[in-house]
Amino acid sequence: MRSWWETAGYPWFEFDYLARHLALKPVTFRYKQELDPEGIPQFGLVAEEVEKVNPDLVVRDAEGKVYTVRYEAVNAMLLNEFLKEHRKVQEQDATIAQLKKDVQVTATHQQKQIEALTAGLQKVSAQIELSKPAPQTVLNNQ
Repeated sequence: MRSWWETAGYPWFEFDYLARHLALKPVTFRYKQELDPEGIPQFGLVAEEVEKVNPDLVVRDAEGKVYTVRYEAVNAMLLNEFLKEHRKVQEQDATIAQLKKDVQVTATHQQKQIEALTAGLQKVSAQIELSKPAPQTVLNNQ
C-alpha cells in the first residue's frame, strides 16, 4: 500500500532514500542576533548537508544558494519511515508469537512421544524380566 506522499509523486521518496537520510546529523544552533535577539537555541539540520543527501529537501534563495531545509518534507519522510519500521516490528512480533506457539505445541507433542516411548520401554523391560528363566541351583554330589 502506497502512502499519499508516494503517490503524489514527490521525487525524494525512492527506495534508497532512508540510507541516505540516516546520514543526516541533527544540530543545535542559534540564529544571528538580527533574526533572533534572544538567541534561543534551535534544533535542526544543516541545509548544505541536506542538499548533499537530497537536493529536493532544501529551499534556495533568488541567487540559487541553499537557504533553508524543507522541514515539512523531512517530517513527512521521517514519519513514513517510522511507520514502515513500526509495521515491520509488528510483523516481527506476530511472527515471534506464532513461533513461540509452534515451539510449545512441538514441545508438548515431543513430551507425549517421550512418555509413550518410556511406557513402551518399561513394558518391554518387564516382559524381558518375566521371560528370563528362574535361576537354577545345581547340586554337586561328589
